[in-house]
Amino acid sequence: MAVNIKPLADRVLVEPAPAESKTASGIIIPDTAKEKPQKGTVVAVGNGKKDEPMTVKQGDTVLYGKYAGTELSIDGKDYLIMKEADIFAIL
Repeated sequence: MAVNIKPLADRVLVEPAPAESKTASGIIIPDTAKEKPQKGTVVAVGNGKKDEPMTVKQGDTVLYGKYAGTELSIDGKDYLIMKEADIFAIL
């Protein structure tokens, strides 16, 4: 988890959880039909805004919106960078 990126202000770098490859009943889901994950782990956190300190911290597992953030690929791994406001909950 050593990523050399420091988000600015109220931005958060999230590593998405892997997409489900099987249903609960055991049916294998093909890559083209997989849903985008809406859960991930916070990898890096910005310093927050002047009047709004950050509530998430590195290592938190979070839930976020389906279309939240901007996708990044760093050293072959996929990440999302998003505003803290796009995060719905900390698990």
